[in-house]
Amino acid sequence: MATSIRLHRMGAKKNPFYRLVVCDSATRRDGRAIEEIGYYDPTKNPHVIKIDEIKALEWLSKGAQPSDTARSLLRQAGIMEKFHKSK
Repeated sequence: MATSIRLHRMGAKKNPFYRLVVCDSATRRDGRAIEEIGYYDPTKNPHVIKIDEIKALEWLSKGAQPSDTARSLLRQAGIMEKFHKSK
């Protein structure tokens, strides 16, 4: 089972709110997730990014592949740098 870290869209129409989740790579965008590791709110100024660093590093070490957007959010939070240093 290949796992991925990606965004799960929530919120109302034209008012998006995203959860950063770990899920099987074959599931739909808003399908069942294995675990929620954070959230991202682009509607606030400045954008709100809240990620549980311990859970994110644990899933990355297990081989979960982040999507392009999730990788960007992890990089902004400083988690990707810590992951590469721990290797």
